[in-house]
Amino acid sequence: MPRLPRLLRWLLLAATSACLAGLVALGIMVYAVNARLPDVQTLRLIELQEPLYVYARDGRLIGLFGEMRRYPVDIRKVPARVKQAFLAAEDANFYEHNGIDVKGVLRAVWLLAKTGGQERVAGGSTITQQVAKQFFLSSEYSFRRKFAEMLLAMKMERELSKDEIFELYLNKSFFGNRAYGIGAAAEYYYGKTLDQLSLDEAATLAGIPKFPSSGNPIGNPERARLRRDNYILPRMAALGFVSQAEVEAARQVPMHAAPHEPKIEVYAPYVAEMVRQQMVERFGGDVLTKGYHVTTTIDPTLQAAADSAVVEGMRVYDHRHGWRTPEQSVQIPEGADDAAIGRLARAIPAQNGLLPAVVTGSTGGALQVVLADGTALSLAGPAIAWTGKPAAALAQRGDVVRVRRLPSDKPDAPARWELDQIPRAQVALVSLDADTGALRALVGGYSFAGNKFNRATQARRQPGSSFKPFLYAAAFERGFNPASIVLDAPVVFKDRRGHEWRPQNDSGNFAGPMRIREALVQSRNLVSVRLLDAIGVDYARRYISHFGFDEASLPPNLSMSLGTASLTPLSVARGYTAFANGGFLVTPWVIDTVRDRDGHEIFKETPAVACPACAATATATDVATATQGNTVDGFNLGPAGAAPAPTPTQPSGTPAQAAAPLAPGQPVAPRAIDPRVAWQLASMMRDVVKRGTATAARVLNREDVGGKTGSTNDHRDAWFSGFGGPFVTTVWVGRDDFRSLGYREYGGKAALPIWISYMQTALKDQPERLPPPPAGMVQVSVSANGRLLPGGEGGIVEWIKAEDLQRMEEDALTEPETDAAPAEESFDIF
Repeated sequence: MPRLPRLLRWLLLAATSACLAGLVALGIMVYAVNARLPDVQTLRLIELQEPLYVYARDGRLIGLFGEMRRYPVDIRKVPARVKQAFLAAEDANFYEHNGIDVKGVLRAVWLLAKTGGQERVAGGSTITQQVAKQFFLSSEYSFRRKFAEMLLAMKMERELSKDEIFELYLNKSFFGNRAYGIGAAAEYYYGKTLDQLSLDEAATLAGIPKFPSSGNPIGNPERARLRRDNYILPRMAALGFVSQAEVEAARQVPMHAAPHEPKIEVYAPYVAEMVRQQMVERFGGDVLTKGYHVTTTIDPTLQAAADSAVVEGMRVYDHRHGWRTPEQSVQIPEGADDAAIGRLARAIPAQNGLLPAVVTGSTGGALQVVLADGTALSLAGPAIAWTGKPAAALAQRGDVVRVRRLPSDKPDAPARWELDQIPRAQVALVSLDADTGALRALVGGYSFAGNKFNRATQARRQPGSSFKPFLYAAAFERGFNPASIVLDAPVVFKDRRGHEWRPQNDSGNFAGPMRIREALVQSRNLVSVRLLDAIGVDYARRYISHFGFDEASLPPNLSMSLGTASLTPLSVARGYTAFANGGFLVTPWVIDTVRDRDGHEIFKETPAVACPACAATATATDVATATQGNTVDGFNLGPAGAAPAPTPTQPSGTPAQAAAPLAPGQPVAPRAIDPRVAWQLASMMRDVVKRGTATAARVLNREDVGGKTGSTNDHRDAWFSGFGGPFVTTVWVGRDDFRSLGYREYGGKAALPIWISYMQTALKDQPERLPPPPAGMVQVSVSANGRLLPGGEGGIVEWIKAEDLQRMEEDALTEPETDAAPAEESFDIF
């Protein structure tokens, strides 16, 4: 018998030793793991990923960028019913425990041991543990990771408040469909804020984090309903959060979740993408996750007008060239109903209101089509009249065509539809504030959904005759003026290899000697070529670069006079601002302010602006210095003090308008050209509208509207760039494949109508802008052949630079040249 107690003693000793060893090992393990635990205080400084928001100048949303939808909420603003739903679903004892649920943990540990850690097991994780895992730990299923999770949860409970932990959970949890956090989930699934959620909606949302992909109410509404009705709502009742009657009422509500994307209030996708790219360049690639709010310079009214003008202008252009073959075809299964046929078009995106439709046949002179939603339409009469073809000749069964819904004056009127097609041509529109360079509207193509290439900023196209004002400005710097005579006659240029170049006027005829003003009004190519030849190509390139163009992009030959440089519409618009603002080079900009997620301003643009009136506040010393000229890059850009000439009225008889003073600290833009040259060119381009190639713009009924049309060989490009009020706007129309736009599709026909349509809105309620001639100009009278008339009476009134008057007076003493056009001249080019 003595052996038995001895054995028991040994067994007891061994068990005690094992327990002590286990406790030591556990202590060592706790120490080792605890030493490597992260600092939970960093959770107080955590910045959850939020998207980048882009707004118009009035605060309306233009775009939203980011992989995650997340709108962090303050726990104090989360309704009690929403909190209770999550507590019932995830951790009913959250506000009582110290971070871990002992029973749940033991159950999870036993299951892990049973499965050898090879299978996922449920249970054991409190809300605190889930937060620990979400922010600090991996998704690995093991004893070690679970142990670290428990220690970290207890540490969090010691250092953070319960509400802080709960807030982190609600804002971090994934709810499927790129929605992170309860705020984003409520908006996406129900289009509501948290305080608007009903009991059934709150319970449904509380059930998503367990199965965010396979159990959300859109992806699997039945599974979401079962979790709501059979688990969460009964748990809420059992915990005393709601009554049984409320549970039964909530159960009766059918699942009604649907996608609710953030509402884009201003449609400007090309602008939004521009801003995204600029923000990444300025702040780095992670800018899309920091919740920055970017306010742009875009005017919503002008942007809407630009979109409308582009859509209508391209529709009119495309209809001029008739109906084309349908864009694609699909195979309609035998016996398919309208719903099945419509599904064949669902993958085809709508473009600018043009919806895809599948043709099912033609009967009785009508084309039968089905929309993507299964709606059947019969298109006949006015709906297909523009095509000039019978319904049977337009498309066959299975063809995919486009239709657009026509606007209706009465909200309850039946829908009217028209057959249409996506234009082959593309378009760009850029509108800038002439004084600041602020971008007010931009359209980079017919449809962002169809092609995201931004032609306004990225497409380099030949501007044709719309380039001529830049060349004329260079010539005026060399002593020419609007009254100067240049020969419009045939000319041949030969290079050393014997190659000949015979530039032509678009009309094919020649006008002989003519004033430069008339040459621009009539867009005479040969006058431009002779001007460039007279002033020199190198000189002209260097001067024209002052309009913001890269000198290397300007052709080093006489073809530059016809607009053969490859320029973007934005760069052309920027160049034209110098004519409208008195000769200053402003820089286009679109980002006005950037604020962080807390509303703190981290960036504010301070653009350099045009200031023709700055000389009005100049000191006596400044005025004395002004007479010495304003030399930039070797060019004398006129008097440094650009005070107006002493005339009581503008040339039109309209009282001159004083420019607004600069704000304190506002930088002034560099001068691009002599203000007198800018005034002369603006005056000449107003004549282009009054009696030249842009007379259609007279419909605007404004004296301050001016601009220049542009076309290139074979009508590959059509342009109109012009100004009115405070805006400079450029419109380009062309094809991405550089094919012709069609017969006689000039700038005045393809681009100008879009410009006019936009400017009708842009100039509404804007005062006319007709600045008086700047200092250093004199008024003269000239004859039709440009010669100065003695006495300054009669004839044609021109304003010229004061230094040009002496030369004109000397020319008036010589014999006048004949008006007859000479025979073709030939020049060698070396």
